[in-house]
Amino acid sequence: MAENAHMATSIIELLIGVAVVLGHNVWHILPNEVPILFVLALASFCLRDGNWKRLGFTRPASWRKTILWALAIAVVRLAIGELFPDPATSPKGSEQIPGHPGTALAALAFIWIFAAFGEEIAYRAYLTRRAAEVTRSWWAAAVITSVLFGFGHSYKGPGGMIDSGIAGLLLASAYILSGKNLWVCVLAHGFIDTTGLVVFYFGWSS
Repeated sequence: MAENAHMATSIIELLIGVAVVLGHNVWHILPNEVPILFVLALASFCLRDGNWKRLGFTRPASWRKTILWALAIAVVRLAIGELFPDPATSPKGSEQIPGHPGTALAALAFIWIFAAFGEEIAYRAYLTRRAAEVTRSWWAAAVITSVLFGFGHSYKGPGGMIDSGIAGLLLASAYILSGKNLWVCVLAHGFIDTTGLVVFYFGWSS
C-alpha cells in the first residue's frame, strides 16, 4: 500500500510538472515554470524525503573532480550548440549587453540564480527524480525531462528547442553518472551561460 501511494504521488507530481512546463511555454496560461517548479521541488523533497539533501547538494567527495566534470560538460555543450542556428548560450536580452557593464552583471546574476540553480533544481533534481520513480529507469526519466526542457525553451523556435533538449539530455546524463551530484549540473549550466554572456558582452558573436 505504501509503495502504491508513493508511486501515485510521483505520477501526480510528474503530471503537474508537465502541465506547468506546457502551461507556460505552449498554452501560455501560466507564469514562468521555473519558480513554480522550484517551490514544488522544495515542498516535495521536504515533505516526502524529510530533507532537501536528495536534491543533490551534498558535499562532493572531490570539488576538483566536480569542477572538472562541469567544465568538460560545458565544453561539449558549447560544441554541440555550434551545430544550431540559435545556440542555447545566447542569453535573453543579449542585444542590450554589449558595452553595458551594469546590464551584463544583472544578466550574470540571472544566469546563476535562475538558470544554473533554478532550472537544475526544477528539471534535473526534481522532475528527473520523479520521472525515474514513475518509469523505474533513470535514463527514461532523462529523456522525458530533456523533452520538457526543450519545450521550456520554445521561445527559441524549433532549432532552439532541439538544441535545448540535447543540452537537457547532456545535463541529465551528467546528473545520473555523477551519482546525482547536482553541483556538476549547476556549475556546468553556469559555465555554459556565462561563456555566452562574455561572448555577447565583447561582441564576439558577430
